[in-house]
Amino acid sequence: TSARSASARSAWSFLTSYPSRRAENAGVLPGLVGSALLCLGTAALALPIGVGAAIFLEEYGGKSRLSRIIEVNVANLACVPSILYGILGLAVFVRGLGMGRSLLAGAATLALLVLPIIIVSSREALRTVPHGLREASFALGATRWQTVRRVVLPAAAPGILTGAIL
Repeated sequence: TSARSASARSAWSFLTSYPSRRAENAGVLPGLVGSALLCLGTAALALPIGVGAAIFLEEYGGKSRLSRIIEVNVANLACVPSILYGILGLAVFVRGLGMGRSLLAGAATLALLVLPIIIVSSREALRTVPHGLREASFALGATRWQTVRRVVLPAAAPGILTGAIL
């Protein structure tokens, strides 16, 4: 049992300690924390923009010129290989905006990468909400934004969250 507890301690110390040149002291804590912060930053940037774009396209956009421009850009972003997103992030965020090699520059680049997925899945989730729910909300005197916020988004939330997890 003492050998098992020693190996369990070494497993935890591997996850909770910093890198070291000595193999018995080496750990991956900075990598784990950095990856978690990068995922949180990506979600914080991509989710509001993606869901907002989906709401605009489905509920407000109609056949306007702005809607067509956004739809074309979303379709184009979905077809871009991920290596080009890395080059774009380097050119725009790291060098162009002067962010340097930072967590924010990485999160912004990854947010661009996942944005088409979030927009498309959110649009599909919004389409699944029955029109009868919207009409009932309008019949009770709700504005369009109140209908979206209080009726449509709660009904579409499972699909939106599934797309965000993807």
